[in-house]
Amino acid sequence: MKLVKNNIFYCGTKDPDRKLFDQLIPLPDGTSYNSYLIKGSEKTALVDTAYSTRVGEFMECLSGVSKIDYVIINHAEGDHTDALPLVLERFPDIKIVTNSVCMNILIDAREIDKERFYVVSDNEELSLGDKTLQFLISPWVHWPDTMFTYAKEDKVLFTTDFLGAHIIEENVYATQSPEYLASAKRYYAEIMMPFRVHCQKHLKKIEELKPEIIAPSHGGVYNNPEFILEAYRRWTSDTPCNKAVLAYVSMYHNSEKAMNYLEERLLEKGVEVYKHNLVSDDLGDYACSLVDAATLVLGASMVLGGAHPSAVYGAYLTNALRPNLKFMGTVGSFAWGGDLFGKVGSLVTLNVEKLDSVLFKGKAKEEDFKKLDALAETIAQKHKGIGIG
Repeated sequence: MKLVKNNIFYCGTKDPDRKLFDQLIPLPDGTSYNSYLIKGSEKTALVDTAYSTRVGEFMECLSGVSKIDYVIINHAEGDHTDALPLVLERFPDIKIVTNSVCMNILIDAREIDKERFYVVSDNEELSLGDKTLQFLISPWVHWPDTMFTYAKEDKVLFTTDFLGAHIIEENVYATQSPEYLASAKRYYAEIMMPFRVHCQKHLKKIEELKPEIIAPSHGGVYNNPEFILEAYRRWTSDTPCNKAVLAYVSMYHNSEKAMNYLEERLLEKGVEVYKHNLVSDDLGDYACSLVDAATLVLGASMVLGGAHPSAVYGAYLTNALRPNLKFMGTVGSFAWGGDLFGKVGSLVTLNVEKLDSVLFKGKAKEEDFKKLDALAETIAQKHKGIGIG
């Protein structure tokens, strides 16, 4: 265990070899499952447990602990609760402290007797003697069951998945580096971005508390909370950046060449561009680029009369992530026929302004490049129209 502050200890585990989260999210840097032990003068509480692959290591970390009175579950997902059955077995008198929504999920998932639970409401407090824990019900970051736990006297806030990062910090504390910030932004993009409005609400709640330390369930502990709070203010802002994301699939390089041309024209007009091949690039990087972009241009090739499946998946993923986009365009090539943009355009269901499509047969020709010039100009002017150009 490592001391965080005043008898609050880190007892989490690290998983450098895990490459995929939820069978969906790539983990280029592995991850950690953060757990914390809070020792009061009268009672002891454990915040969260560990994921299945690290249960043995986690229980070994608790081997020197003779008694735990409460296990606080801020979120029911398995990476927080897989070790919970062993904790209940090891400490038979322990009570599970959580909210009613989380309790019901745990009962369904773990078949735990309802009598083992101590259900708390928003702002309810629990005394450990010289330490007071305050529970802040904070749904939809990123499940309906999520809550925060605040150690009031020590000003330490446990935010479960909110403000986390899939990265391993050897010294527990988050390094205030560009690399860490990039990992935290990727984490936000993949997990929190669909709940951007809820994130805004909970950021204000945290700002009112003014914690001195923020301890999430993944990544480093923030002993300078403003580092991550300021980043989240930018990422959750209602105003995007002067930025366009070009995401494409190109079977014979025709759509790719058109996107390369569009990229050059946008850069000439001062628009920041992030380009992603939806077949070969890391989709986590694509998600990260969407966080503060104003425009998405989706490019595709035709397969059997419709959009390439990877373009369809890209559209589906974009819908699911719900980025704060304002505009969308489409570019694509076909060989003999089909309805490319009728299908791609209808797949993206976000509330965005649809721009003109640029569709061409085979290779882009002079008139097609003129249309791409016009699309670049439209994007630049649209950005200026909302005050970001």
